[in-house]
Amino acid sequence: MNESANHQPVVLIIDDEVQIRRLLRVTLEANHYRVFESANGKEGLVEAAQRHPDAVILDLGLPDMDGVAVLKRLREWSQVPVLVLSVRESEDDKVSALDNGADDYVTKPFSTVELLARLRVAQRRAQPIADNAVFRSGPLEVDLARRLVTVKSREVKLTPTEYSLLRLLVRSAGKVMTQRQILKEIWGPNSAEQTHYLRVYIAHLREKLEANPSRPELIITEPGVGYRLLTL
Repeated sequence: MNESANHQPVVLIIDDEVQIRRLLRVTLEANHYRVFESANGKEGLVEAAQRHPDAVILDLGLPDMDGVAVLKRLREWSQVPVLVLSVRESEDDKVSALDNGADDYVTKPFSTVELLARLRVAQRRAQPIADNAVFRSGPLEVDLARRLVTVKSREVKLTPTEYSLLRLLVRSAGKVMTQRQILKEIWGPNSAEQTHYLRVYIAHLREKLEANPSRPELIITEPGVGYRLLTL
């Protein structure tokens, strides 16, 4: 028995397109993943319960139930990283999937290189950063225990709200966070429409953390959806 096989991460593909499943299988297996497949939502939920995958790649347009419904059911009992892979490109579809627990959203047709990169980030996210951990991304370092933020080893002073926003992005590093999610966490459940607050504070963070705030490399805007803190 090959002992290294025991350490291969398991990915479950839930997609009704045979060609897409075949492409994903070839790509993932070439990158040392074990792959299981389901062609519909109900079968996918059963497979997820039995296989305990390290990540799920989920299509939204399934023949028996909508992918968001699958996502909601899955989130009732599992926090497995879920990467949505769909032809749906509208902002509403992306926001709905992310708000209901998806870790990321990739549209078809897709770059396999990008998909693999996003899959790796989602897997890293599955191991939350502890309060005493230090998060690093490029020149940025955030010591969560000491509430200390540095850029290129120089301390950066943040207001309480700026720090709360950065800490939220750090805890979800690599993941797209919707505007609604961020507003609810930072400003409360009745702030969903106050997007101008968020834009102002994102601009403040970029001024303090980015080498060129007008061309950010750390805090990236996902147009019409939200923001992502990159892990460099």
